[in-house]
Amino acid sequence: MSRALIDLRAPEVAARLTPASVLIQPVGAVEQHGPHLPLSTDLVIASALAEAVVASHGDALDLWLLPPLAYTKSNEHAWAPGTIWLSPQTMLSVLDDLGRSLATLPARKVVFLNGHGGNSALLAVANRELRLAHGLLTFLMHPSQPRDSGGAADEHDDELGMGVHAGRDETSVMLHLAPELVDMSLAERSVPEALAGAEHVRFGGSTAFGWSSDDLAENGVIGDPTLASAELGERLWAGMLTTAAATLAEVAAFAFPR
Repeated sequence: MSRALIDLRAPEVAARLTPASVLIQPVGAVEQHGPHLPLSTDLVIASALAEAVVASHGDALDLWLLPPLAYTKSNEHAWAPGTIWLSPQTMLSVLDDLGRSLATLPARKVVFLNGHGGNSALLAVANRELRLAHGLLTFLMHPSQPRDSGGAADEHDDELGMGVHAGRDETSVMLHLAPELVDMSLAERSVPEALAGAEHVRFGGSTAFGWSSDDLAENGVIGDPTLASAELGERLWAGMLTTAAATLAEVAAFAFPR
């Protein structure tokens, strides 16, 4: 039986959803991902993970899949044709409208499963706004923690901790999920090595900085996709599924102490 909310008929909404139900909102982006990956990369990954974890754990955890948000805050890639983005003000308004609508359902928990690091700060703001304005229990998770938001790099990382966009891992996951959309003949290394020596002002450092992707690379890549492989993508994907399932189990059990 489908666990996509939009497949329900109106009487089924009250019959099948409860206050314990968890709504999963995939959040992607439509933006440049260098010459080798499609504009839909973040949307593909977020949607596929949401669909997979709802399929595998939906009945046990009472998970419900919402339609993905494709157009989001991608203005760090606005210089590149094909990027379609909402202003921060518009996106926050969209998220508030979404929260207001979801608050009419029996379900009280909403999880933003975000595939685009550029959305993270706004979604964190929206989490609290939706909690205060609409009484929802709101959560923000990622397929993997973005490195520019504190995610850890490998100990022996050939990307120097700078693989934040269209690099090794993201390309590998796409080679696993949708290899027909990837052209590895166009993959080029583009690691901002000048930032790697900084202790604080760097991706993953203690001090953040505003940036546009063309500040860092002419081709829009921040990382090294030439290191990617479908085999690595399969391993990363398995880890994403395991982490997502464990995270959502905690969400399903979550309650404030008062």
